[in-house]
Amino acid sequence: MNDNFTLAVTGQSLIHHDTRNIRCPEFDRVKAILKGADLAFTNFEGTIYGSHGGWPMKGYWFGSSKPFVLDSLDETGFKALSLSNNHSFDLGPSGILSTLDEVGKRGFLHAGIGRNASEALGPASATFGKRAVAMVAMDGGPGDDLMYAADATDHRPERPGINRLRMSRILDVDAEAFGHLKAILDKAGYSSLDLYEPEDQPQLNQGELWIGRAAFRKSDRFERTVFIDKEDLKNNLRAIRMAADGGNLVIAYLHHHHWASHWLQSPDWISAFARQCIDAGAAIFVSHGVPVLLPIEIYQGRPIFHSLGNFIFHSRSDIWKPNEVWESAVGLCSFDQNHRLTSLTLHPVILGGEEGLKDEVLQRRLVPHLATGAAADRILGRVASASMAYGSRIEVVEGAGKFDLV
Repeated sequence: MNDNFTLAVTGQSLIHHDTRNIRCPEFDRVKAILKGADLAFTNFEGTIYGSHGGWPMKGYWFGSSKPFVLDSLDETGFKALSLSNNHSFDLGPSGILSTLDEVGKRGFLHAGIGRNASEALGPASATFGKRAVAMVAMDGGPGDDLMYAADATDHRPERPGINRLRMSRILDVDAEAFGHLKAILDKAGYSSLDLYEPEDQPQLNQGELWIGRAAFRKSDRFERTVFIDKEDLKNNLRAIRMAADGGNLVIAYLHHHHWASHWLQSPDWISAFARQCIDAGAAIFVSHGVPVLLPIEIYQGRPIFHSLGNFIFHSRSDIWKPNEVWESAVGLCSFDQNHRLTSLTLHPVILGGEEGLKDEVLQRRLVPHLATGAAADRILGRVASASMAYGSRIEVVEGAGKFDLV
């Protein structure tokens, strides 16, 4: 008797078009992989313009979708969605409420947003077959404070929003550069009180300056460092632990834009954070935000996906033209009864297919195609090479990447 549970995980889905009527054999092959799993998961990268209405909260990078895109994701094979990302609040609290209504109507397991902070934190859970699955989904920003859910207090009502993992970037500069920055602030008379309705600012230590949204620290070197808020970390790890203690297979999810300087490299902090999630009880860690496929590692018999890039990416911006943005993989993860990984296979995909990579009109790259031949070898070779630094061994066999778990 095989009691293994197979979870398919993909890149993020930034979707604006109805993909249900697209006739494409290569897309059908991708859908067959997803539907062959016990559960398929993606990040819905957006917000729903629905019955609660809403207003754009951004300029150029604003994006919302109509409810039918959720039907497209359902038809593609997804039954689990993370909802925590930089577009979740693009219609404000109204969009949060509409999104919750619409994913609820369709029966998705979903996490990462809520009517208040407690609901957004979760964990959310559901049963698929004989397996109880739970999810904790976080957003690391950077984003405005108002994006994030808040519980009611004696002095203010609750706020619908996103489950936050507050992350702060510190720019280390040498003493000379730090002195110049401090002189600019002192001579210009600049302070946070000069800003209209300034956001809540972090507590600064001696030898640190805050300018706009950037913190500078006097150091003996130039470096960029990311710090995770201790309280947010504690709350999210506690939610993961609570779900795991309940016997669930726990998906820990993080969306963030704290990328490495070279976006094909994994940020140096993410492996350590993912391992904390695994230690708290997560069976798998998945991340998006960096729009490319990044390394995959195995820790304590559980997979860590540093970034799965994109699965559906309905964008018109020329900044996303590099081919790596449009190449990703579906990860097929099998777990035993103890939620330990027994096999991991990567199926490479190209958004829009190989012909789509030649099409300058990005909006025509509507759905992922299963990659084959040299294209499959290229995608798998790239992630295999990057993953070696984390001890992962991936063998390319007949167009798929097979993990050596021995």
